[in-house]
Amino acid sequence: MNLLLIEDNRDLATNMFDYFETRGHTLDIAADGISGLHFASTNPYDAIVLDLMLPGMDGLTLCKRLRDAGKNTPILMLTARDSLNDKIAGLEAGADDYVVKPFSLREVEARLLALIRRSQVREGTSILQVGDLIFNTGTLKVVRGGRSIELPPIPLKLLEILMRQSPRVMSREDVERAIWGDTPPDSDALRAHLHIMRNAVDKKTEKPLIKTLRGIGYQISDD
Repeated sequence: MNLLLIEDNRDLATNMFDYFETRGHTLDIAADGISGLHFASTNPYDAIVLDLMLPGMDGLTLCKRLRDAGKNTPILMLTARDSLNDKIAGLEAGADDYVVKPFSLREVEARLLALIRRSQVREGTSILQVGDLIFNTGTLKVVRGGRSIELPPIPLKLLEILMRQSPRVMSREDVERAIWGDTPPDSDALRAHLHIMRNAVDKKTEKPLIKTLRGIGYQISDD
């Protein structure tokens, strides 16, 4: 994920930066509302994490100005205010979701991924996730446990096919048809591409995600 955090609490901003960077995401930080509005208006982000109480311009005003300008980037609002009216005000200003401080960084990450998935499905792309394996089909970026993974075109396509079907088991014939249509190459081609994909995704991990079920097919699963 490519994120913008608009937060004036330096300790919180540092903690979030460290967490998301180690998870393989990128994070820009603005410490006040005016700087945050400038960042959000001039740079492309997958999502914006927005504090409600900010110097210069409060989060509600900033959120409303972005929406009035036609900016549709998903916005997750963070605040210490937990009343129903405060939550409604944030959503009415254009926020997509709302998390009350103190919060779990894992929950924030999960909520952001969910927001981005919904947004990108509308735009024809999606975020695929199985366990700690994340595949952005728009940018073709693959990350597992914070480690960036590079794959050639066919193994990358194979990964997308299996992740979209997860945890379903796909037969060899269905996988070959999805990749090559009605003219698959020789019988060793799929095995070779699967080896490349498995070596990249499951190497240096204690929990393999890619499974071969002999006589049945292939699967990516976190079970």
